Amino acid sequence: MTLAEPDLLQRGGLALDVDGDRATITLSRPDSLNSQTPDTWAALTAIGESLPAEVRVVVVRGEGRSFSAGLDRSLFTPQPGNPGIAGLGRLPEADADATIAGYQAGFSWLRDPARVTVAAVQGHAIGGGFQLALACDIRVVADDVQFCMAETTLGIVPDLGGTYPLVRAVGYARAVEICLSGRRVGAAEAVACGLALRAVPVAELDAAVDELVTGLVAAPPKAAAETLALLAGVADGLDPASALAAERQAQIRRLRSLAAGTG
Repeated sequence: MTLAEPDLLQRGGLALDVDGDRATITLSRPDSLNSQTPDTWAALTAIGESLPAEVRVVVVRGEGRSFSAGLDRSLFTPQPGNPGIAGLGRLPEADADATIAGYQAGFSWLRDPARVTVAAVQGHAIGGGFQLALACDIRVVADDVQFCMAETTLGIVPDLGGTYPLVRAVGYARAVEICLSGRRVGAAEAVACGLALRAVPVAELDAAVDELVTGLVAAPPKAAAETLALLAGVADGLDPASALAAERQAQIRRLRSLAAGTG
């Protein structure tokens, strides 16, 4: 993989491994519980823009005992050359909007139906860590997981794309309660309310994700991508008639492709 800046992954605290149809993104700052910075989000964006077309599944995981504890503390303590979060409030509105949109781009590509994305989550997944897990299609969690949307209790709001998938996963009322209370959601509740597909012991997390990935790539690639797009459309609120039309159009594309021998 070639990045515009060779050291971007390192500065962002990420490691990337591409093995055939699977890519694994590892948050690799375990000494800071994989806290995130703007460089993290820039590196995520670069990964999304440069993954080979043959990658069908992306796994996002954290090194060490936590997935991600959220924003790096330096973002809350402005210093010369590093205005932090507070600095956004002093920018012209258009500039602040463009800056945050750039941050969001590191998360939004994970919802592209071109590939399936899986978050393997252990320990803390707080704030930006929670939102990164939410950006993925599927979350498999360790039994020690602690999801927490801490932003509102700190006087700010979730702005890395987390509100939409949170409401889609758990419903409006529960999302309100999770965000405004800032409480932590453990593994059992996460599975029960739809935040996670399944929970496993910490030592079994990688094996459980490997098993899931094997199943996800079993279907032919083009059929899988079309099906994922159909399901995403329904989850995003597509009305029944439009969903039926989307199924028809997708099936026609599939049948024509098969008839032409192009898979």
